[in-house]
Amino acid sequence: MQRLAATLGPGLVVMLADTDAGSVLTAAQSGAQWGYRLLLLQFLIIPLLFVVQELTVRLALSTGKGYGELILQRFGPAWARLSTAALMLSCFGALLTEMSGLAGVAQLYGVPVWQSVSLVALLIFLMVCSGSYREVERVAMLFGVAELAFLWMAWHAYPNWQHMKPQLLDMPLHDASYLYLLAANLGSSVMPWTVFYQQSALIDKGLDLRDLKAARVDTLLGAMLCQLITAAVLIAAAAVFSGHGGVVLDTIPELADAFGRALGPVGGRLLFALALSGGALVATIVVCLSSAWALGELRGTHHSLAQHPLQAPWFYGAFALMLIAAALTVACSDSLVRLSIATAVLNAVLLPLVLGFLYVLARHELPASLRLRGGYAVVVGALFLLTGGLALFAGVTGALGG
Repeated sequence: MQRLAATLGPGLVVMLADTDAGSVLTAAQSGAQWGYRLLLLQFLIIPLLFVVQELTVRLALSTGKGYGELILQRFGPAWARLSTAALMLSCFGALLTEMSGLAGVAQLYGVPVWQSVSLVALLIFLMVCSGSYREVERVAMLFGVAELAFLWMAWHAYPNWQHMKPQLLDMPLHDASYLYLLAANLGSSVMPWTVFYQQSALIDKGLDLRDLKAARVDTLLGAMLCQLITAAVLIAAAAVFSGHGGVVLDTIPELADAFGRALGPVGGRLLFALALSGGALVATIVVCLSSAWALGELRGTHHSLAQHPLQAPWFYGAFALMLIAAALTVACSDSLVRLSIATAVLNAVLLPLVLGFLYVLARHELPASLRLRGGYAVVVGALFLLTGGLALFAGVTGALGG
């Protein structure tokens, strides 16, 4: 029990970050536009999330190397650069989403966009300079607790259970807009930076193979909590917008006002603001760390939060640059729900690349006792092939059809 308590963190943090502003807005749009027709998908994603992140746990604890490091070692510099480029693209899109979400929440209370994003960027950078992964992890988990408000919102939105049952298995796969949101839901669940982050975080926390069982529990709890929160957002949105026939949301204040009308003008807006901000803040921390760790691994160096900024200028510089670039972009543009969904679809299109690398690494870079092999390897391969193929097909078809 003591080892479990000491190990808990990376899996929960990365899954709380997975329920970021993009995931929340994607789930909200799914419920508003399609009712409960994408709800079953949220629960089907749980085993996929666990399998993906559990393989990163094995790789981290048995090799002591980050995901980018292993790709460089196994596939060479060209593929490592491609993988890192995909990660950076995904991370920057995610950061735009998180900053847009936080700016949208600040606007609800009259705070100008440039002030809110500047303050968030500064505070997060100062927190990361604290010199301890465990301190950063604790703060991230504290932010993430706010996301539990979505469970309360789903219950008090009074969903229509009679409408839910027939819609669960009603999947209009012929509809391009449905496919687009299906891809967005997949892409907002399994993202390149979640793989990079958990693998590097486990190493930075100083864990080893003795912590494997506890890390698996941490990952399973995180995957279940992540999808439970996402499902709650979808249920709340479906209940609030039911009968409005394919509502398309454009801004965060619009979404907050809708929840405010359903759950109370003060309580509904406040809960939505707290929950969305919590997920966005956790994700901002995770995304920036993933980028900095990955760039360091590509250069052949693995940096730690225990290092002073003067000892690792590349690491902290990359972290700061991502924050500043995203803050400037958001300060000069509008906060749109569609940006979040487009970012999620981009992640879905990148899924085959991420899952392909992970599968090969798990087959060849693990020690014999932990290697992905036998019947389980066949099942995981089929799952990755099906998921990657569906994500790519739905993303491309939905985007072209839209």
